[in-house]
Amino acid sequence: MMQNKSMAIAGGMTAPVGKAGKKGGKWLYAVSYQWSLLHLLMGFLLGRAVIFQELSPFAIPFFAVMYFLKKNRLLLVMFSVMAGSAMQSISIASANFLGMAMVLVILSLLEKGRRIELNYAPLVSFLAVLLSNMAVDYIMNQLTWHTLFMNGVAAVLGLILTLIFVQAIPIVTTKRSQQHLQTEEIICLIILLASVMTGTVGWIVQDVSVDNVLARYLVLLFAAVGGGTVGAAVGVVTGLVLSLANIDAVYQISLLAFSGLLAGLLREGRKVMVALGLLIGSAILTIYVGEQREILQSSLETFAAVLFFLITPRFVLDKIATFIPGTEENAFSQQQYLRKVRDVTAGKMEQFAQLFTKLSETFAGPDLAKPDEALQKDYFLSEVTKTTCQRCWKKDQCWSRDFDNTYEALTQMVHAMKQEGGVNLNEMPKEWLRKCVKQDRVLSSMEQEYMRWQTQLHLKQQIAESRRLVAEQLAGVSRVMQNFAQEIQKEGIHLHVQEQQILSALEGVGLSIRNVDIVNLEEGKVDIEITQPSCQGRDECSKIIAPLLTDILGEKITVKNKNCQAFEDGLCHMCLGSAQDFEIDTGVAGAAKGGQLLSGDCFKIMEFGSGKMALAISDGMGNGERAYVESSSTLELLQQLLESGMEETLSIKSVNTVLSLRSPDEIFATVDLALIDQHTGQAKFIKTGSTPSFIKRGKEVISISANNLPIGIIDDIDVDVVSCQLKPGDLLIMMTDGIYEAPRVENKNLWMKRKISELKTNDPQEVADCLLELVIRHHYGEIHDDMTVMVAKIDHYMLPWATIPVPNAPKIDRPRYVS
Repeated sequence: MMQNKSMAIAGGMTAPVGKAGKKGGKWLYAVSYQWSLLHLLMGFLLGRAVIFQELSPFAIPFFAVMYFLKKNRLLLVMFSVMAGSAMQSISIASANFLGMAMVLVILSLLEKGRRIELNYAPLVSFLAVLLSNMAVDYIMNQLTWHTLFMNGVAAVLGLILTLIFVQAIPIVTTKRSQQHLQTEEIICLIILLASVMTGTVGWIVQDVSVDNVLARYLVLLFAAVGGGTVGAAVGVVTGLVLSLANIDAVYQISLLAFSGLLAGLLREGRKVMVALGLLIGSAILTIYVGEQREILQSSLETFAAVLFFLITPRFVLDKIATFIPGTEENAFSQQQYLRKVRDVTAGKMEQFAQLFTKLSETFAGPDLAKPDEALQKDYFLSEVTKTTCQRCWKKDQCWSRDFDNTYEALTQMVHAMKQEGGVNLNEMPKEWLRKCVKQDRVLSSMEQEYMRWQTQLHLKQQIAESRRLVAEQLAGVSRVMQNFAQEIQKEGIHLHVQEQQILSALEGVGLSIRNVDIVNLEEGKVDIEITQPSCQGRDECSKIIAPLLTDILGEKITVKNKNCQAFEDGLCHMCLGSAQDFEIDTGVAGAAKGGQLLSGDCFKIMEFGSGKMALAISDGMGNGERAYVESSSTLELLQQLLESGMEETLSIKSVNTVLSLRSPDEIFATVDLALIDQHTGQAKFIKTGSTPSFIKRGKEVISISANNLPIGIIDDIDVDVVSCQLKPGDLLIMMTDGIYEAPRVENKNLWMKRKISELKTNDPQEVADCLLELVIRHHYGEIHDDMTVMVAKIDHYMLPWATIPVPNAPKIDRPRYVS
């Protein structure tokens, strides 16, 4: 009871606190974003900033840029600028007010004329600064050659500052989708921050200059996240801008630059070491160039900056680091951004894949439904009687008084027509013949309607088949896109460490390597690009680099591609990757009908990046140019579909659909396709109207055949896939019907197997030549048809060079790829 009461009291006490926290958060959001507090503070300090003791070129460029960024807060921005300018002098405040009024008028007129662009802002700032300062000097009777020159300098500075503020202000005040800054953007940002700090010149707290404290604090922040280079650059730029405001502080340039360099070099030691680096750097230069009072004052300023730096939350440094190139935080933010882009792209691909899947389901949905048989029969009879019985004077007698018998008689006639394709009077029901007075007319109408009904049924079947083919192809495209989306979603891994390890190992044996780029380090899918000075044809990539990488990576590496031509820089580029377990050597022989030049047979040997090889032979209908065009276009289309990632069966069906729809003529082509995985030796055979293939394994000859029609004959074909495991030393022999059908024997299969087993050679080209010569000799030198034979020998892949061991070679860690 007491516990419940205490909980209720606690809840009653925490509720007002929570409400107050929410109100405070809303108020802070309103002040920061809705009231643009940061912009107002920047405007106040830039309005107060003065260089060369008389020029104030910061306020008007800031106002011109804010016209494009925060147009709804221009009055507040103008008020903040005027408040800062009024703290300096009436003349500066008057010049800034007049210049901002000019900017407002000019840009408003341009906006009304629809000619306003951000590119006009620098020129408008130049004119506003020049004219406003000249007007104020003229009114105050101070217009001299010196003031004209200084006004020109202020106008030029205003133009330059506008260009700087255009890039720098959005970095501070807006959220960027891609958190990455170029070097120019970083410099512009530092100039902006230093210009804002210039507005604090003259503020002193207990003999400590606020501007010096802020400058060193800024150097500490960037040195801690960017290292020595960034720290020194920030020190130089900040010291230069502040020295323009106070000529006595010129030594601040060297002090801040040297301090920023030391602080950045010690960034690995976290905050304490960075602060120590700034203390050491500032102390050395202060003691060297300053007096005792300046040493004490500089030390106090440095300690104040260090104190502010040490109490700065870590997330502030991490946020700044995301914008500095080369930092881990920036690399992580870039990776997050790229991952987001990758996920969005993959999501779009998935949406398209789902769209194609849905379209496929729509086309493959309920077929053009077969109508109910009774309903179909009634519709057929109604069409027949429309022009016969409906106009007969005995209609009532046949249909009203004796409906059942008449209907049964016509139904029997319909069944007879379906079975035999027609009817005659001798087969008609006797009762119907006795009653019907328009027998010939009824039979003629029934035959006509039956032919029309058969035509409609055939068209419906064709439409249904076409829908099914389109559905299959859409489903295939959907699967290809889904696979592509999965490839996109594979998380890319930066392999800088592994690249450096490989580079060091290769240089350790005396090679001069310029660059190593690892595309993929997954086992069995290694892909590495290497650049080195030209080897002058010594083939170092195959003889030295590949054997070295074989030892380093622990798997067979071979040269996939190389370019040894001498470029302008004399570099040699090579691509190395995982070697397959099997290699395939091919040989082809062929002859055209009658000894002509152009054969209707075509062949292709295709290699895919996944270690697969495709061997294909196509035989076009007939001979000569037309057959060649059909067979070559068939293989070209098949190659494109296979390279796109589409399944082999669907690729064959797609080619068949294209050929059957391309021309109304009877054009067809046979396709004999063998897909061989060079990593496993597994082979898939797809034959559409082609002759059997043969595998010679020692003295044994294995026949591979399938009963499929040639593609292009009918709209739909059933594709049978025959799988077979190939072994080292096997000979795969594929041929067209010109070779297979040529012998004048009854059992051609047995004859061909016997001739293949009698071959004394295992060289693929020699086998192809022998078989072609054998068939031509069988016909006494005559060539009755186009002939093509392709032979492939499967064997273990042997590296051309022995592995070269690398002494003290580093262990390459293969990262895991996450989808």
